[in-house]
Amino acid sequence: MKRIIFKAIPFDKKLLTLALESGVDAVLADADKVDDIKALGRVEVLTEKDMPTVTLTEKADEETAVQRIMSGEAVVLEKGWEIIPVENILAQVTDVALEAENLDRARLATGILERGADTIVVLPEAAADLKAIVSELKLAQGTVELTPAKVTKIQSAGLGHRVCVDTISMLKKGQGMLVGNSSAFTFLVHAETESNPYVAARPFRVNAGAVHAYCKMPGDRTSYLEELASGTDVLIVGADGKTGIATVGRCKTEVRPMLLIEAETESGTKGQVFLQNAETIRVVSADGEPVSVVTLKEGDTILTATDEAGRHFGMRVKEEIKEG
Repeated sequence: MKRIIFKAIPFDKKLLTLALESGVDAVLADADKVDDIKALGRVEVLTEKDMPTVTLTEKADEETAVQRIMSGEAVVLEKGWEIIPVENILAQVTDVALEAENLDRARLATGILERGADTIVVLPEAAADLKAIVSELKLAQGTVELTPAKVTKIQSAGLGHRVCVDTISMLKKGQGMLVGNSSAFTFLVHAETESNPYVAARPFRVNAGAVHAYCKMPGDRTSYLEELASGTDVLIVGADGKTGIATVGRCKTEVRPMLLIEAETESGTKGQVFLQNAETIRVVSADGEPVSVVTLKEGDTILTATDEAGRHFGMRVKEEIKEG
């Protein structure tokens, strides 16, 4: 996840308030404004002593920047940087920070040598783009390739402990979490964005499945649903494959009647998931529509994600493994 810092130099209270509301990680300010900024919100405040600026105008500047970063300084490369010098620096060190004067430059900064800069320092002239920069570079997690799979079995599985993941975000139609019995085959379980005559919509909630299930997490990790807790960041996935992050507000684990749902992709990959047997729990059809598990039928096509099996404490590992 990229670190976003707003450069509040010169100090402007309106721009600073916008930065705090946008969710930046820190603010870079003049030393005499630190207390004023901390009075407006709980945020890390840095000064140019903490994060000095380096200008890249000649080859020697690259070497200077690398040496200072390797010595532990948190330098920031001043706006006007060009791609080749930044590539040369990124090839030698990590924890590189770049100034960005608009959304396009911020995007460019995070894409150099694919991994890009770790920190983006957003300048005051980019204030109009600030929310878009935070949303796109901090919350977005790229895209997930979703695979249509045909439902091959739906059967009652008795009672089990299921986990409702209540986030602090309002999710939209088409969005949910990827959950499954195996990390190699997960189902897009839809958020409760849809209302019916009996139950109001709860768009902050994903009734995600049984406690033992894997769910996809940010940073190419997985977690058991039972391990999620308040403050945990979870991966939110849309029917279009676009991803984002939502923070868990609470998890509710309760005993409920469960269904076992099995599906198979066109290539023959098979997977399973246990979901609560209730009308409000939905998967996602191949055309992006939420489908209740109560009306789901064998032969229906739903959205899934396939991957290589093999996780250890949620991290990808290479080993022979079979999950069923």
